[in-house]
Amino acid sequence: MANEIKIGITGAAGRMGRMLINAVLATDGCQLAGATEAPGTNAIGMDVGLLTSGLKDIGVHVIDNSKNLFAISDVVIDFTSPKVTEMHASLAGEHKTALIIGTTGLEVQHQDALERAGEKTAIVQAANFSVGVNLLLGLAEQAAKVLPESYDIEISDMHHRHKVDAPSGTALALGHAAAKGRGVNLTDVMVTARDGIVGPRRSGDIGMAVFRGGDVVGDHTVMFAANGERVELTHKAGSREIFAAGALRAAMWSNNKKPGIYSMRDVLGF
Repeated sequence: MANEIKIGITGAAGRMGRMLINAVLATDGCQLAGATEAPGTNAIGMDVGLLTSGLKDIGVHVIDNSKNLFAISDVVIDFTSPKVTEMHASLAGEHKTALIIGTTGLEVQHQDALERAGEKTAIVQAANFSVGVNLLLGLAEQAAKVLPESYDIEISDMHHRHKVDAPSGTALALGHAAAKGRGVNLTDVMVTARDGIVGPRRSGDIGMAVFRGGDVVGDHTVMFAANGERVELTHKAGSREIFAAGALRAAMWSNNKKPGIYSMRDVLGF
């Protein structure tokens, strides 16, 4: 229909790509504009219906031309890699196409590309698109603000064995939330490794413990440990479908928004 939001999906053959395609096809008010994969992959030319379980041909084929995808889409959802996301940000700015970014592990040059694109179009960037995780971010910030520095902050980060970045984007986002609550910069207080005789824990540090194994989608805990008591805030993801649902919600929210860098807290209104 003419008033449906046209959504493009990058990384169509990946786990998130397939879930996002299913989410778009199952949601009223939007339509799948197109889907891309890296040049040379086996998925190029395939009907996207063949990439998702239980679906037949739907007439949309995977392409390797990202520029075309941005030209025909109102919004593009990107869960790829930092280098590819940087390129997509440039295309989003060029075509004034809203962009939803779930890619983690971004470095300064990648983030700079997003900032430039955000001057021309709406960008929604989140380390985690789960509604529950974004609630956890708010709770972590609030708890860190209320509890004194005598409550040591430790963050645990558990993911599947295939995850390539550590700490995860979600763990870092939780660290930034806690640091904001304390009124400090995370880079000044973050400790990501303890090995050997490291001495007593420094007051005010925010520690991170990383675990990788099995098929864990994502388990995160923010712990506030003091003498005599411990407060723990935990989120456990049982399916990646929650990330696809959140990203699609952000995509539909971002359509026709003014240029800028937005977060899931903007999307959810808290």
